[in-house]
Amino acid sequence: MNTAQSHLQQPASPSIHDCVADVCTRIAPNWPLDKLIAVNPYWELKQDSFSDVAIRLAALAGVQSLMPKSFWIEAYQQGKISDNALQQAALIHDYQQGLPALKLTTESVAPASWKNLSGLVDQFRTEHQVSWHDEIIQQISQFCAAFYQSNAILERIEGENSQHCFYKSWRNNIIKDNGIGVLMGETKLAQSISTLPESPEALFEIAMAELEVQESIQEDYLYALLLDINGWAAYVAYRRWQNTSDDMMPLLAVRLAWELIIWRHLKHISSGVQTAVAEKWQQEQQSIGARFQEHHRHQKALWVWHTAHELTQQQQLQKQLRTTSDAPEPKPTLQAVFCIDVRSEIIRRALEQQDNGIETRGFAGFFGMPVAYAPTGTKLQRPQLPGLLAPQIDVSERTGNVTRLRPIKNQANWLRWSYSPTGSFSLVESAGWWYGFKLLKNMWFPGKQENPVSSLSHESQWQLSRDGETLSIQDCAELAKGILGALGIQNYAEQVLLVGHASCTTNNLHAAGLDCGACGGQSGEVNVRILTQLLNNEAVRVELKKLGITIPDTTHFVAALHNTTTDEISCFDDELSEQQRQWLRNATQIAQLERTADVDEKLAKLTPEKRQKAYRKRSYDWSQVRPEWGLAGNHSFIIAPRQRTKALNLKGKVFLHDYDWQNDSDYSVLELLITAPMVVTNWINMQYNASVTDNLKWGCGNKVLHNAVAGNIGVFEGNGGDLRIGLSMQSLHDGKRWMHTPQRLSVYIAAPQEAIEGIVNKHSHIKQLIDNDWLYLFSWQETKQIHRLYKGDWITQEEGH
Repeated sequence: MNTAQSHLQQPASPSIHDCVADVCTRIAPNWPLDKLIAVNPYWELKQDSFSDVAIRLAALAGVQSLMPKSFWIEAYQQGKISDNALQQAALIHDYQQGLPALKLTTESVAPASWKNLSGLVDQFRTEHQVSWHDEIIQQISQFCAAFYQSNAILERIEGENSQHCFYKSWRNNIIKDNGIGVLMGETKLAQSISTLPESPEALFEIAMAELEVQESIQEDYLYALLLDINGWAAYVAYRRWQNTSDDMMPLLAVRLAWELIIWRHLKHISSGVQTAVAEKWQQEQQSIGARFQEHHRHQKALWVWHTAHELTQQQQLQKQLRTTSDAPEPKPTLQAVFCIDVRSEIIRRALEQQDNGIETRGFAGFFGMPVAYAPTGTKLQRPQLPGLLAPQIDVSERTGNVTRLRPIKNQANWLRWSYSPTGSFSLVESAGWWYGFKLLKNMWFPGKQENPVSSLSHESQWQLSRDGETLSIQDCAELAKGILGALGIQNYAEQVLLVGHASCTTNNLHAAGLDCGACGGQSGEVNVRILTQLLNNEAVRVELKKLGITIPDTTHFVAALHNTTTDEISCFDDELSEQQRQWLRNATQIAQLERTADVDEKLAKLTPEKRQKAYRKRSYDWSQVRPEWGLAGNHSFIIAPRQRTKALNLKGKVFLHDYDWQNDSDYSVLELLITAPMVVTNWINMQYNASVTDNLKWGCGNKVLHNAVAGNIGVFEGNGGDLRIGLSMQSLHDGKRWMHTPQRLSVYIAAPQEAIEGIVNKHSHIKQLIDNDWLYLFSWQETKQIHRLYKGDWITQEEGH
């Protein structure tokens, strides 16, 4: 049922507490800065169709899930959308007005969106008065920042559990704070604040009654309120994801409390304004169904354009997949396993050009290591795996480096003091001159800045433990067996590079977002170092042989790291020959040259040596706001043997995971790929899409204006407002054009259709992603035929369609 239609039928309304519980499940998590990974902001809405969700979000909060018509008209004029695709898309979306009307360059104005009570009251304030809405968001946001910086202390003070502590702390805080009344020019505001209910549960009951909210729209109203503070709601969702606490209900209660405060205040000070607002409030509630219908009509043409672009891109890639020939498989002279990240595609092609015997493979960037890194001598534990998974094994250096650890601890203490309420003032007085010196130093002598925790991880000997017990050789062999089974290497070269990846940027609060998302927003160095140690261990190899896996005695695994900012590959031991090292250097030069088109066209005119120096300078430059483009432009994910894609230039826009179904008798590896890497790539793809279509709601604006919140929780754009999530404009736009075009991920799997369909039907959340139009899933057969799985049917993709 589409959202617009459902609002005309008005089914029986659930209780207010059921509404609250349902609404509180709709916010996707957002990871903090030091563990930043890409997240699909629509993730908790996947049970509904994308089109219905887009209508609801636009109607309730003005959220844009689609690009404006002008964007698509320009793309059409540039030949990026075909007439054939437009005709198909018009049929898909039942667009009745014809292609001439679709191609009119006139931009239609988006319908008005729902207004919360505070928004209606703002219509009666003068231009010289502070907006209620803006001040409410500012007050809640500042409270959240303070609360989550010291919530453990507050829980002890308040003597409450987390949920009640949040609301109680906020209520106590706002009752004692007279400043907001002065700021708003409302000196009698304290009277309305002081009578707030003492519990969030009571507040929902009282507010809905006093505000006269119709039962049929309570859920939509509450959802609109939560979307109003979506940034902090996303952080609360992250804490819930980690089982730390669940403050979503009290956060929603706080936002609703402000509606009640304003309503009561108006009754006390101005019956005339209150009557006018009450009339508008009733009109707003009665018009909500019409708003959904208006947004449905407005979005229909935009969906045609959006889908036509996706179809055009799919047709182009599918033509390549149909016509490419499988590459020969000579005896490998060197094997290199990279992350599936789209940034690996360019360097893999470049490396394969060096010699016919070079074989590269794509694999999940955490290399199957379900670990958390715990540096020796610290209490820190840093997950090194996808956010979807929980670590099962702790890893640490066999011998901690006290020399490196001491300055890091001192730095942490310094930062902790500087972030404290009192320290921040004395810091300016006592150390301002030192920071001035550092600014000058960074300006004239830029250098590499490394994550201080990562600087502890440059070790080759690691200890693995589970529940405090060191893993036995048998345990290590079992772990290695699972990883090698998923990796799928049948014929080992003498040298096998395990290539993790990391970025290299300076003065970048979102640096973790450029590192390996599969490693929890960290460098992949720890993972490849540990796996290399396991696979080179003779005792582990003996146990592996008992388990049916033989690694030749002549095979040596080498840990390496791909710097995605400069495309340099560093190896962590001296096992490679000079020729092999030259291959890596040549691959770097080729990749750097190819990327100049997006990074800086002037670099293409430089010699390879000067170009490499320029790339390094960009990575060290503390004023560089676009050190690299991350995963911008991503649009597809291919799960297939590399020889089937080796002849293709996929332009750094396609995720690649090696998989041979003939070596996967029970399809357990395929199931893992569909339920883990495919979901991760959906998260990445949808974060980029959403950050482009609505950077105000799903993105984090101008990174030049960012200020860190409580150290690592997130960022404010400027000095306040809601917590900002998603990607900055500088990660998406080069000042002239968008570097990412919103399009849903197209997944191509080289495996039997019955195996794919069986796995999809087994996992409801995967089926929802496919059937509710959050991604496209195709089978790519050995005959080169391509079929789309959609709502239980396999649809043949005809050439040119």
